[in-house]
Amino acid sequence: MEVPDQALPAATFEDLAMPLFDQLYNFARWLTHDTTEAEDLVQETYTKALRGFSSFQPGTNFRAWMYRILRNSFLSSRTGLKVMVALDGEADESLLPPESSTPESILMEQAGRETVQQALADLPVPFREILLLCEVEEMSYQEISEALAIPMGTVMSRLFRARKALRDLLRKKRDGGRHGV
Repeated sequence: MEVPDQALPAATFEDLAMPLFDQLYNFARWLTHDTTEAEDLVQETYTKALRGFSSFQPGTNFRAWMYRILRNSFLSSRTGLKVMVALDGEADESLLPPESSTPESILMEQAGRETVQQALADLPVPFREILLLCEVEEMSYQEISEALAIPMGTVMSRLFRARKALRDLLRKKRDGGRHGV
């Protein structure tokens, strides 16, 4: 979301920031693994962004700026400094398959989704956040570079390593599940 080079009126903050709300909440939810903490993190992000909006440089990527504020808030919070576990299943209702599915297909799909979610949760934060920004939020490498304040080459190499780590975790879970039957 590129912003024009002219000065920005205060009312523009709402126009730029509100369309990003759901995306930022989704990212915060994945980072924190907790609904309440994600809500607090997004609220803190919007408060800091509104306060610092006068320092936002027109002509730069507003979306990446908001993600950077969210990420920095997360990393400086107590949540970002410790490892969190267990995703609560509150939002699972929106992920239910259509009614035409069989109980077996529902079980298989749910098990696969839970396995991927757990593998993502097990990744270190730098790997988890880069995968979420690229694959879930569909950010370009440039936007990720701006949001995380890292060089483009680091984005590419970290994304490669994150994908490999996720693949290895999923393989390990798959192979471990076969031996347990």
